[in-house]
Amino acid sequence: MTTHRAGGQNFLSPEPEVRLTKAFPKAFRNAVAAAQTCYSSKGIVDDDGVAPRYADLAREIYRAGHHTVFQHAHFQFALSGISRHFIWSFLHAHPFYNSEQVSQRYVEVKAGSAVVPPLAGSALQRYMETVSYQTEAYRKLTDLLVPVVDAEFAKRFPRRRKGFEKDVRKKAMELARYVLPVATTACLYHTVSGITLLRYHRLCRSFDAPLEQRIVVEKMAAAVLAAEPDYIHVLQEPLALEETPEYRFFASRSEWAAPETRRAFLREFDEALDGWTSKLVDIKPGNEAVLARAVREVLGVPRAALSNEEAIRLALDPAVNRLHGETLNLSSVSKLSRTLVHPGYTFRKKISLTADSQDQRHRMTPASRPVLTAHLTAEPDAVTPDLIRTDDRTSRLYDETMAVTWESIDALRREGIPDEFVLYLLPNAAAVRYTESADLMGLRHKHAMRLCYNAQEEIWRATLDEALQVREANPLIGKYLLPPCALREMAGAHPICPEGARYCGVKVWRLGLHEYERKI
Repeated sequence: MTTHRAGGQNFLSPEPEVRLTKAFPKAFRNAVAAAQTCYSSKGIVDDDGVAPRYADLAREIYRAGHHTVFQHAHFQFALSGISRHFIWSFLHAHPFYNSEQVSQRYVEVKAGSAVVPPLAGSALQRYMETVSYQTEAYRKLTDLLVPVVDAEFAKRFPRRRKGFEKDVRKKAMELARYVLPVATTACLYHTVSGITLLRYHRLCRSFDAPLEQRIVVEKMAAAVLAAEPDYIHVLQEPLALEETPEYRFFASRSEWAAPETRRAFLREFDEALDGWTSKLVDIKPGNEAVLARAVREVLGVPRAALSNEEAIRLALDPAVNRLHGETLNLSSVSKLSRTLVHPGYTFRKKISLTADSQDQRHRMTPASRPVLTAHLTAEPDAVTPDLIRTDDRTSRLYDETMAVTWESIDALRREGIPDEFVLYLLPNAAAVRYTESADLMGLRHKHAMRLCYNAQEEIWRATLDEALQVREANPLIGKYLLPPCALREMAGAHPICPEGARYCGVKVWRLGLHEYERKI
């Protein structure tokens, strides 16, 4: 495995832009005030009432691991010129953040919108040529897909539908983006608490994009220090890449990075899926009984008064628990709905990087995503959207683009270019394999969002896999894993579809789960 550092170079093009747009006032003093309040006989300690030696107290609190006081303050950043690879690998790879970014599903990607790592000579030329090829393939594929998508749209919508042509073009772009490199830049608002920023700084040199991570995170930290200099008292130095457990493993087991070992892993993983995109591999024993018992405990009634099925209906059935028919997710606040945290499910899944970029936004269904360089092979390893396979021209162009992309990746690796920089050429289509677990509360909400026919098709298909398997294993629970329109219809909420002008055109609430089918 190539695990070289960036050789001291501090260069990415375009240079990532970081602006602190909103900041908690007196953030550092507030952390100390919160800590002192815990022991105050006079009640709340305000920011200006902290001890004179508040910096010393903050250091003591931090070193002792009492970090919740640093979670009150939040900082909002505007980030531009950063790669989607960095977003997937670092910014969105944990639960404690909020982001809103420009979507590749709805906004056309222009030529030149890609991060360029510190390369030179023939390696830089090959990298740039490959990015240009991928971007041009995206443009061509979009144009080729328009009539293919148009035909599918015509089956579902009348052509007089407002925005018909625009919707067709957007769907074509959504499919074509699979060939774009993860080097493609993005801009976003990104909000984190003080403790999350401290974690970022400590681990910013970890896999898979340590150079870009370090540049962006150091800019974030510098922006906060400019507004709140006292954070320097608790800001730890970043761990070196060589100090991380993943690096230490690879360094001690270098023979396991052989191509045949990687191929064996990928083959073993794929065969274990048994044809599923997302396969249910583990389930808590007694899920339904545990859920029913928890409902009875909340309500204070014995088993004889409330059967398992009736109890589960109280927790999950929108006809009874009308909270599930609302667009605002209230499950974690409702006493009865909080019983959904007890059942648990684990899935193994294989989806594209672009679909997983949406999947990982469901922070209450956490996953153990891979060190991406550890899955890198010399051969194309990509997911193909079904609609692309329905047309010979789109299928040929797609396959050619994957072949050219991996040829460039392999050539750069043979030149000794570190995997850290080669990974930027991976297409959105690149397959990512991992295990994901969820309690029923997180899973129910995710399914309510991703079983909607407006959800991206690949993540929709993976979610449908999960819903079908949960229904088979836990039928009393599984029958309530449904899209929002079906839940709202059961709750008697109107309009049944909450999407307004974005209505998918299918009365999904009238279909059984096994009848769900879509190409767009």
